[in-house]
Amino acid sequence: MQASTLNELKKELTHLSQKELVDIITRLARYKKENKELITYLLSDVHDERGYINSVKAYIDEEIDAIPSDYNLYYAKKTLRKILRTVNKYCRYSGIKTTEVELLLHYLYRLRHSGIQIQKSQILTNVYEGQLKKVAKLLPTLHEDLQYDYGRQLLALELPHGTQGLLSALMRKLR
Repeated sequence: MQASTLNELKKELTHLSQKELVDIITRLARYKKENKELITYLLSDVHDERGYINSVKAYIDEEIDAIPSDYNLYYAKKTLRKILRTVNKYCRYSGIKTTEVELLLHYLYRLRHSGIQIQKSQILTNVYEGQLKKVAKLLPTLHEDLQYDYGRQLLALELPHGTQGLLSALMRKLR
């Protein structure tokens, strides 16, 4: 069985009654947790983006606070990647670039100030710098005022021997 294209599905859904749509959506929600989370976002959180951002930030805070600072770097890396996957999933649900930048900056801030020795693990350094670059690439898509504000936050999160050239050049463009 081959899946239909998004356009074909859209056309088919326009011909269905409200009851049939509700049945299809509840059936989708039954099969995957991600479907249920996305439906929850679309039904309740889409109208309160600030509340959504704050709830995801609270999730990031809880998860990073649960990692002991003297934790084995291997396990810290696994946990931090899991948190990042979840944050990226929540960013996809929203689809708003400002939300994505704000959540990633919060993740980076919390990681930087968590007490975990990022510089001692090349993998953690790469994850950290990769997220810095991701935010730097998202900045030009935002409004000029937001670019400047988020750009300053981004520069403050630079590692001492990290992506200084990329971020400094970006900030010169934004001025």
